[in-house]
Amino acid sequence: MTEELWYKNAVIYSLDLETFMDYNGDGVGDFQGLARRLDYLHAMGIDTVWLAPFQPTPNKDNGYDVMDFYGVDQRHGSSGNFVEFMHQAKKRGIKVIIDLVVNHTSDQHPWFQDARSSKDAKHRDWYVWSEKKPSDWDEGMVFPGVQHATWTYDKKAKAYYYHRFYNFQPDLNIDNPEVREEIMRIIGFWLELGVAGFRVDAVPFLIETPAPGAAKPELKFDYLRQMSRFMQWRQGDAIFLGEANVLPEETKKYFGEEGEGIHMMFNFYVNQHLFYALASGEIEPLKEALESTRMTHPTSQWAHFLRNHDELDLGRLTEEQRQKVFARFGPEKHMQLYDRGIRRRLSPMLGNRQQTELAYSLMFSLPGAPVIRYGDEIGMGEDLSLNERDAVRTPMQWSAEKQAGFSEADKLIHPVIDKGPYAYKHVNVETQRREPDSLLNWMTTMIRLRQECTEIGWGDWQLLESGNPCVLCMHYSWQGSSLLIFHNFDERAHEVVLNLKEKEEHRLIDLMKNEESTADEKGRHYITLEAYGYRWFRAGDLSHLLQKG
Repeated sequence: MTEELWYKNAVIYSLDLETFMDYNGDGVGDFQGLARRLDYLHAMGIDTVWLAPFQPTPNKDNGYDVMDFYGVDQRHGSSGNFVEFMHQAKKRGIKVIIDLVVNHTSDQHPWFQDARSSKDAKHRDWYVWSEKKPSDWDEGMVFPGVQHATWTYDKKAKAYYYHRFYNFQPDLNIDNPEVREEIMRIIGFWLELGVAGFRVDAVPFLIETPAPGAAKPELKFDYLRQMSRFMQWRQGDAIFLGEANVLPEETKKYFGEEGEGIHMMFNFYVNQHLFYALASGEIEPLKEALESTRMTHPTSQWAHFLRNHDELDLGRLTEEQRQKVFARFGPEKHMQLYDRGIRRRLSPMLGNRQQTELAYSLMFSLPGAPVIRYGDEIGMGEDLSLNERDAVRTPMQWSAEKQAGFSEADKLIHPVIDKGPYAYKHVNVETQRREPDSLLNWMTTMIRLRQECTEIGWGDWQLLESGNPCVLCMHYSWQGSSLLIFHNFDERAHEVVLNLKEKEEHRLIDLMKNEESTADEKGRHYITLEAYGYRWFRAGDLSHLLQKG
């Protein structure tokens, strides 16, 4: 039964341990600090936490350069601290998913150090090598303008090694069965320690089998199915949440024809068209993106997000659409990154509370599970003086005290934002807890609303014609219950006239205000929406829902 799939209606909170809460005062966040903030997450209504990599690392790429998949970086504490944190999370009913970064390792990983030592080394074939300089050595970079090659010569190995990302992150050879066995071992290890699943990093690159000069690497979807099957054997309700910024027609291969692949994937395609709608007021491309990513298998699910730990990637938009988004949300060159994205936080990018609420209300209403980036619930800003994606990775702002209440250290992993309207003295958790109309309290209300509207995760959905090019209307139905959700992307107020006679939905109960709408004799509802307004309604009589409870 789909009702038993916990991830269909999960509310996921994405955080990076190193910038969340520092307990021991060394300037870096740790598990003991995070454990002491679980009550904050629980009170907000968060039921799933996604942790960025926390394993031992030289930390040249925000921890995504792992040098031991079975440990905890000493900056974050010990394995004992991790287990203690897991115990505390479990007590509060919070599930934990962690990053699975097995497309590559750090070049400091013992496997790579062994691999480069000789052609006969045990781990030589765990990586991808070429004795001659490949013809495509400077093609296929993920970070254009910053990364300059995908093949790098190693003097000790006397060969070129492949790296889809930076040159200190050599790719593992997924075609080697020993590597796949090791990946299963890593999955099994963390499942035993209580995690509920994994956010799988860079899925398309993980399953590709690159060869020197190969025009297009083959993608081995069988490997995904093997991993998923193994995980399900070990823990039946564990999930994979995949990072794959691919076109809609390719997604079915990742989920699997029968849902035997990845359980959840981030919907990058809708995300990019969502920001186009926010920038332009035009919703037609967003409607098309939603329809083209319609889920076909009942066990598969999208994860919807607004911002994440990377740039806002706009690579799937047309050039004209992308320029509109740049002009509205990242007009200055230093706000942009990799010629395709924007390196800003949500609140300063949107620039006003109305649009921030509209964006979050929309995300919570989309068919899938919502993912919130730490700090966005209080409207944190970015620090554009930091390199590349570090602009959106500043410490969590807990209070107006020194270092935003994040740490007592004088020097931090990243500096706190202490100037301008988004400085921690103005934007912090402690202040917003006390203000009834704060963004934090509004967000808590929205999370509760989303959790009460399980039709979104489990039900069927359709886009209704609102008769207005700026108003998106979504209809959900599930087990005799239905929802109607409206979003106005225009800076002007609008009235929408809907005829729901066919659906026999004569009465609409507003879920955010003490109001209801009753249809006229022709079955028409008149819904008013203020500028950047949003309204959530449940249709019909609620008594059958109350009886269920």
